[in-house]
Amino acid sequence: MKILNLSLFVVLADQVTKLAIKGITIPVLGIQVHGLLLGSSHPVIGDFLRITYIENPGMAFGIDIGGKLFFSLFSIVASIGILLYLYKARNENFLFRVSLALILGGAVGNLIDRVFYGVLFNDGGLFYGKVVDFIDADFFNINLFGYHITRWPVFNIADASVTCGVILMLFAHRRKTDEEPSVHINNAGSPDMLGSSVFSPDSSPSPSGPEPPQS
Repeated sequence: MKILNLSLFVVLADQVTKLAIKGITIPVLGIQVHGLLLGSSHPVIGDFLRITYIENPGMAFGIDIGGKLFFSLFSIVASIGILLYLYKARNENFLFRVSLALILGGAVGNLIDRVFYGVLFNDGGLFYGKVVDFIDADFFNINLFGYHITRWPVFNIADASVTCGVILMLFAHRRKTDEEPSVHINNAGSPDMLGSSVFSPDSSPSPSGPEPPQS
């Protein structure tokens, strides 16, 4: 399925940016990227957009419910489920398939962090890695139930891809619903499209009334 190329692009973009932020050394390939210090922040567009390097063991936007192993296993199951559903929906409309591809790419991007980063960076065992977040954007000042929010939780490309995928899926579903034709049941019990005549051409009444009997 060609739509999976979009998922692959999301995964590559997500991992390249994360490794550039975190830093990585591969002596065999002569690659050495120093990365940023954990917790450091650098302005990109003033305070509106910053690069802030943090790590979290939870889900998107720093949500942490349960343990690292739970989220790693959950991500694997979710990714497999989305992939199977994407295959099942291969004949659905284009926007719907794009939304699934974005969600799949984001899920796999963060899955790589959770499964392999702990081993790759000597920061834990397999399935115990932390997700790298670095996009730090300004947000509206909100006071809600004692919580004061001034900035959006730090996220990454995978998180953004999942969010865009969900929004696009809702839009695609609404569009599909609006395009479905309405159907009603006529007196004979058969469905008719709204806006079309319930009378067939042969059964339409004559404008001059019934014909007189033949002698």
